[in-house]
Amino acid sequence: MNTTVRNPCLAFWIPGIVVLFAANATAWGDESESLNMQLVGKHHLQGRSSYQPIPHKYGDQWILFVGHHAGESLNTQTGEVEVNGMSILDVTDATTPELLGHIPSTSPARGTQHVQVCDGSKLPEGDPDKTYLLRTNGLLSYELFDVTDPVAPQFLSTIAETGNSSRPESSRGIRETHKFQWECTTGIAYFNGTPEGWRVTRLLQAFDLGNPENPHHIRDFGLIGWEPDSQGALPDYEISGLHQPFVVGHRIFLGYGSGNNGVLQILDTEKFLKGNPTSSDPFEPTPENLLYPQIARLDMPSYWGVHTAKPIYNVLIPDDGHHEQYRMKDLLVVVSEAGGSARRCQATPDAMFLIDITEEAMPFPISSFQVPAQPGNFCERGGRFGPHSVHDAYHPKFDKTLVVLSYFNAGIRVVDIRNPFQPVEVGYFIPEITSNTAEDCITINETEHCNRAIQTNNVNIDDRGFIYAVDRANTGLHIVELTGAARSILELP
Repeated sequence: MNTTVRNPCLAFWIPGIVVLFAANATAWGDESESLNMQLVGKHHLQGRSSYQPIPHKYGDQWILFVGHHAGESLNTQTGEVEVNGMSILDVTDATTPELLGHIPSTSPARGTQHVQVCDGSKLPEGDPDKTYLLRTNGLLSYELFDVTDPVAPQFLSTIAETGNSSRPESSRGIRETHKFQWECTTGIAYFNGTPEGWRVTRLLQAFDLGNPENPHHIRDFGLIGWEPDSQGALPDYEISGLHQPFVVGHRIFLGYGSGNNGVLQILDTEKFLKGNPTSSDPFEPTPENLLYPQIARLDMPSYWGVHTAKPIYNVLIPDDGHHEQYRMKDLLVVVSEAGGSARRCQATPDAMFLIDITEEAMPFPISSFQVPAQPGNFCERGGRFGPHSVHDAYHPKFDKTLVVLSYFNAGIRVVDIRNPFQPVEVGYFIPEITSNTAEDCITINETEHCNRAIQTNNVNIDDRGFIYAVDRANTGLHIVELTGAARSILELP
């Protein structure tokens, strides 16, 4: 089985001229599909493959930061072909998103998959008049910007550069960055990068950025067997590395192996940040020190992974009145990502899982959710079919009530989790393709199948209840809202 993605946004050079097709293409052919959701606004994002949308409030203004996958496209504002970085949009009026600018990655890096934003007033030692942004700079480093004026971001510093792992060379290379979290109230940034000499490329790296002008490294952390001095072959589940840290107060939830050979790990935040007091070097990556902050570990089967593990606390379980014990549950929303082999359903179907962590030392799955391939004909649409991630932001109406999922060619899916033992889909929105949408090809039994398909990559929400979705197949940004029965669940105005 071979797969390729053919990007219709092709650039070529005539002496002195850059020619780029479809940089601002309009919709063609298909119409969007929806249930209890409607499109509010959209933007082509200059035909760039997009990873993550991060909305941030500036007084009465809403700004959206979008991280992009590696690639390049024409910046119509400058007339230059730029390697992908991050796009900045004013979404105060969600019906007409306005592109404020595109900031390329810093050469020789390509892509800015993930960004995080903190107001200086919330950081322990930040400038209260400033707003700061952290971003991945390709696979090479993490960079800090001053985005107080989102129209004119100012580069401040490189916080950390990735090292070289000792893993064998592969298509993923020997150094990486990926999804991370910057906790504004403590200033701690939980990076996902490559410390020098470790045996995999994605590890947890903690930095104190409480004072953005004086950052310092706290520690590096991974599963036992990853540390530089460990010996022997790596088990399959340990090869793919960390995918996303999700930190909420006194707990850190780590997802390893985003779509297969996955591991869920729960850590005590204080023990992680202070290290093992019985060790002469509390942060030295010894097996004892790496186990010290661990509360629980759950290993997944070979065909499922942990892309994201998001906690939801104090969920009251519906009951007929005859059961009083343990009606209040703590849950984890865990998503196993549909990887490249999920094209045209050539792999085990991935799923969203709800895991009971009420007794957090013994996490246990209680239900799952999948979108069926029919009647949507998703196996034949092309591209990946299956879940990618869940919205990262918390919202008092959505929390404990609805989960928003990105589902690649099945678009945005909204799931009612008020009874976590029986999650039920209550809404969806599948955007229409455009001439920007990349063609995806796969060869099965010596027959090539090519399609242009939506690939909704990540979703997020803002305080107004708008849902932001970006597309990895270059289709752009879609802003949607709930309608009908789904909206009535949240009692949104």
